[in-house]
Amino acid sequence: MADDRQPSDITRAYAGKLLPIDQAVTFATTERIFPSRTISRGTGPVRDIPLADRRISDLHIPGNDGDYDLVDYVSRNRVVGVMVVKDGQALLEHYDLGLSPETRWMSMSMAKSVATTLVGCAIKDGFIQNVDELLVTYLPQLRGGGYEPVSIRHLMQMTSGVDWDDTHTDAASHRRHMLALQVAQKGGAILDYMADRSSIAEPGERWNYSTGETHVVGALLKAATGKWLSDYFSEKIWSRIGTEHDAAWWLESPNGLEVAGSGICATMRDYCRFGLFALSGMTLDGEMVVPDDWFREATSIRAAGDDSLPYGYMWWPVPNREGSFDDGAFSARGIFGQYIYINPARNIVITTLSARAKPRYAEVILDNDFFNAVVADIG
Repeated sequence: MADDRQPSDITRAYAGKLLPIDQAVTFATTERIFPSRTISRGTGPVRDIPLADRRISDLHIPGNDGDYDLVDYVSRNRVVGVMVVKDGQALLEHYDLGLSPETRWMSMSMAKSVATTLVGCAIKDGFIQNVDELLVTYLPQLRGGGYEPVSIRHLMQMTSGVDWDDTHTDAASHRRHMLALQVAQKGGAILDYMADRSSIAEPGERWNYSTGETHVVGALLKAATGKWLSDYFSEKIWSRIGTEHDAAWWLESPNGLEVAGSGICATMRDYCRFGLFALSGMTLDGEMVVPDDWFREATSIRAAGDDSLPYGYMWWPVPNREGSFDDGAFSARGIFGQYIYINPARNIVITTLSARAKPRYAEVILDNDFFNAVVADIG
């Protein structure tokens, strides 16, 4: 599928205006739309994910409006790939709608969880002192705007208080304006746009989802480390977790910053290997690549205001069926149904890649219901 067809218009894709086959082709070939930078897997050995003796062939998935099974989840939610790994072995690995083990599928906002993890790496490496430093310490171009009083912690929790509308289907939203700037491919334009945003609340008082803020995370990392995000990600993580393929990361312009909030293109198995790295507590070669308390801080709920959703440092804590967070489960997730679910208590990683009709709320079966059904079945 991805070899002989070209992607469709990316603006129509974000607006949820593509028919299924055009959308699937586009999501499998997004690195052809924008300039991208390679995330090198290096030359290390590939981490094997062997097939388990026991395989998942069906599931009982209770939902708010009825009971479903595995076929329902894959077909009704337009899932193109799903992989379930427990204790390092694959109990389910399914490809659909033309996806293959070699297809590099777009991450959408799963990239946000990667970007904040790299902030932890930068603190461990001494490039950044701590999360309570002000952004303007590293990005002086933000002085005079809404981000001047904002700390790195506030940025990663999306509690900056800066005005932002992340509605993908609204052509007048800040998110769509950011996409237009990305399409225009003018270096520095997105950060300039963020610098002009104004505050509507004090930092820490209000949670508001903002893809623009992850672009600021990427700019922060470049300023602090002096390295491109793709190169730093490869150096610290991607080349060390046994990935099988190079990945790619969209750029704001040729030779410009990576689009940190949405732009990774990688295979399903390699997304799963990143999940296994997160499951390990972000440990490689017996040593954590982030500060000792980072894993707990990054995946814990940090509420701010009445409109807060369960959110950490751009990771989503996931409740179990009873609504408890006792398992410490969390996920990276992106629009149109992209997920890496990690459950440390049950030693489970699930990767779901999808091509849903709309950016949000197009699923018939809640993905958390599917994850919890898997935990109930194999956990």
